[in-house]
Amino acid sequence: MGMMFPKEKYKKKRKRHNPSILQCKDGTCYLCMKLNHDNRRHPAIHEHHVYGGQNRAVSEAEGFKVYLCIPHHMDGPEAVHNNQENMRLLQRDCQKEYERTHTRQQFMEMVKRNYLED
Repeated sequence: MGMMFPKEKYKKKRKRHNPSILQCKDGTCYLCMKLNHDNRRHPAIHEHHVYGGQNRAVSEAEGFKVYLCIPHHMDGPEAVHNNQENMRLLQRDCQKEYERTHTRQQFMEMVKRNYLED
């Protein structure tokens, strides 16, 4: 016997997961290429969201992410989680790339900070 008023099924809203606006996912490390001109493919790369914290969802939706080898992501002195200079380099590169097709105002509305004029 069915219910008179069946419960509507709740559909979870799907989040957008756009590809990186800075590089394609091909096994290369963004910082290895940028800093060392090293284009070799790594057996393991990590996806790094350029703007973390409260902006992590924005990074995922807009493609503000890069692919990094383990030494440039988490381990060692050049890792973005240990090196503020490399973190700022990624943030500036990402903002520059976004502003090639959008305005600074659009970027500021999303990220709330301008990384090109520190």
